[in-house]
Amino acid sequence: MNKSSVHTRAQQLSTVSGLLQKRVSTSLGELDRVLGGGLIHGMVVLLGGDPGIGKSTLLLQTADHLADENKVLYVSGEESAAQLKLRAERLRVSREMLVLCETNVDNVISEALQNKIGVLIIDSIQTMYSDEATGVPGSVSQVRAATAQLTRFAKDNGAIVWIVGHVTKDGNIAGPRILEHIVDTVLYFEGERQEGLRLLRAVKNRFGSTNEIGVFEMSNEGMREVSDPSQLFLSGECVAGCAVTCVLEGSRPIMAEVQSLLADNAYSNPRRTSAGVENGRLALLLAVLQKKAHLQLHNKDVYVNVVGNLQLDERGADLAIVMCIASALTETSLPKGTAYIGEVGLTGEIRQISRLDLRMRECARLGYTTIVVPKSARAKAPQGANLIHVATVGKAVAACIGNARG
Repeated sequence: MNKSSVHTRAQQLSTVSGLLQKRVSTSLGELDRVLGGGLIHGMVVLLGGDPGIGKSTLLLQTADHLADENKVLYVSGEESAAQLKLRAERLRVSREMLVLCETNVDNVISEALQNKIGVLIIDSIQTMYSDEATGVPGSVSQVRAATAQLTRFAKDNGAIVWIVGHVTKDGNIAGPRILEHIVDTVLYFEGERQEGLRLLRAVKNRFGSTNEIGVFEMSNEGMREVSDPSQLFLSGECVAGCAVTCVLEGSRPIMAEVQSLLADNAYSNPRRTSAGVENGRLALLLAVLQKKAHLQLHNKDVYVNVVGNLQLDERGADLAIVMCIASALTETSLPKGTAYIGEVGLTGEIRQISRLDLRMRECARLGYTTIVVPKSARAKAPQGANLIHVATVGKAVAACIGNARG
């Protein structure tokens, strides 16, 4: 062993100086929310999403805002400078920034160092290659090497690096999800290309929470922030098979509408199809409805959809799901202006959930005058709203469906 080799020494945690850096705002409130309050110098952010979902549009708008106080270099491996100029004019990008059409990451870093770049945008990582690795651009070795070099550049120079990564059919970035372990923050852009609504979600964030989501709407002028997304996820219709709930995305309460459609099935294996609700959860709730509420669903095809491409991952939406299915089965519209909040247990009980008061205030703000909640809930009704406490799924169905019929 070489005794003269230099190595780091262990130190007491109390002697380590904290990371005291000011957040850099993107001037897009929805993006800052997902990032945890803004960007940090030396931060590497990976933005993933399907091709054509709007990643380049969002980053060009972000670059326009960041160029006020930072020197920005936008590197494109997919488009020409003329194409970038055309998009910038459409998005009304007014601030000056540097543009480079290059696929060699070594040349990109050299250009960034020479120009003392503060914000570097790579669009996309699948087009980049490094002289340090073998293989073609987009291969695992090239993607890993290029990302590692860009990360070293960010940490050594205090630069902010954005990396665009296309998502494959399997939902991974560049095949194996190798980049997520290298970068500081991973954001996913979700939505249907044919629809205008886009959801930005953090799946990893070393400098903030991963529970927040940002909501954008695609327009001719680029991405438009949606500061009040609850209204986008509500159709306003009061028909059989529709129920409304309030879920939490991080600290933000969002109203969601669940729709269901039931059809007769003459075979022994009825279909259970859902969009926005996990299939296993739907199967569990259907079993509870049949066993505890005595609803005959064994010969019905069940289709459940959440309006606006929203994903209901938390249990607070269970009550709304079972109520919309019961409504569709009985072909009875649920009472107008009613929201349903609560978790459904295997024994059929309606269980308490977190932050119920916050959810109820959001319901009342949007004009819902009746809120069905678990019997164990101790939160007070917000002004302008009445509470209906239910203990079990059977009693919830009897109270709401029975009242609607009466």
